[in-house]
Amino acid sequence: MPDMNPHNATSPVNHAGPSQPASPISGWRKTFRALVHRNFRLFVSGQLVSLLGTWMQQMAMSWLLYRLTHSPFLLGLMAFVSNGPGFIISPLAGGLSDRLDRRKLLMATQSLAMLQALILAALTLTGQVQVWHLFLLGGCLGIVTGVDTPIRQAFVPDLLEDRRDLSNAISLNASVFNGARLVGPALAGLAIAQWGEGWCFLLNGLSYSAVIIALSQIHLKPYKPVAHTVGYWHSLREGVAYVYHTPALRNILGLVALVSLVGLPYSVLVPVYVRTVLHGGPETLGFLMGAVGAGALAGALYLASRPDEQGLERLIYRAPTLFGLTLIIFSLSRVLWLSLMLSFLLGLGMMMQMACSNILLQTWAEESKRGRVMSLYAMSFLGITPFGGLLIGTMATHWGLTPTLIFGGTLCLVGAGIFAWEMPRIGIPEGAHYLKTTS
Repeated sequence: MPDMNPHNATSPVNHAGPSQPASPISGWRKTFRALVHRNFRLFVSGQLVSLLGTWMQQMAMSWLLYRLTHSPFLLGLMAFVSNGPGFIISPLAGGLSDRLDRRKLLMATQSLAMLQALILAALTLTGQVQVWHLFLLGGCLGIVTGVDTPIRQAFVPDLLEDRRDLSNAISLNASVFNGARLVGPALAGLAIAQWGEGWCFLLNGLSYSAVIIALSQIHLKPYKPVAHTVGYWHSLREGVAYVYHTPALRNILGLVALVSLVGLPYSVLVPVYVRTVLHGGPETLGFLMGAVGAGALAGALYLASRPDEQGLERLIYRAPTLFGLTLIIFSLSRVLWLSLMLSFLLGLGMMMQMACSNILLQTWAEESKRGRVMSLYAMSFLGITPFGGLLIGTMATHWGLTPTLIFGGTLCLVGAGIFAWEMPRIGIPEGAHYLKTTS
């Protein structure tokens, strides 16, 4: 609001292949080449508006909870409650995305997310919001997000007439996500300072209408259910076994899960860092989160400018190396200008690893199992992060802020080193190939 279509015979993705001739393009046209596809253009336009509201709400919820409780542990618990359901639900949703109409599923999840935001806005603007409301509504959104994320990831290839633009489309989709991350928190900081958190929740609720309208305007061939020879649960187990027995995919997901557990949850502690270290307010928090978004946007645009997927496996371990080193230095920073620069690098490292992982998983996975592979990616990314938030929040309560962040950064470096050692010996999965794009 960032696997083949179950109706394979009608999906436009299947009609284009690497053997088709390509006309040369360069510069900005190459960077934004996936936008020539009308359906994809509609989708990312709706996403941009919706995600601005999403980032405003995310920052406002964290600030409101810390303002009400002053508890790092409860910030970590909120991250767990808000995203924890994805650990269980995302793999199940991956099975659904291989069997049902993805567009209808997305319209349903986006409508439910809108309802959650509007209820939260009503409670906050009327002065009735309590801590338990935040946890209950955060949990409800976590369930919706757990269903929405793998379906949305698997939906992107369905929007393309030429499969060679998949890498670019994934990168541009990530650019939209992180462009919103750049602007949304800054807007939220200003809105909270002027009017309070409730207006952020209201604007987020209204923003969902953009993506719902965009989904309704997307033209796909009529959905045709596909007969499945195996049951749903057998299909789910088949997807897990496929990833487990494919070392390249398994290693990518393993590194994503590690960084999501001990690295990415650092953001849970940013409100504490702003208050206790930088002695700032919501505006400072917005600037820091905006700097993360700027770094992530830069990384996404770089990936979008690449001609194909070749060499991305090296970025998958270089990016968490950058992230881990930067997180350690960030934990020691005590001045705003340095923290802003480091936040930019944190966003860059995070974006590069997650987007490269997304691209290679979608490119290397067998077509019939792509939805299930992406559901495991969502579980490793969003599903593991809440456990990390709970861990980081607990550690910060007992160890303090700086040792906790140093611990997380160090483990990211260790995981990147193991991946760098293993990947050259494993290589890409048998039968996988790099999809050459226009040059």
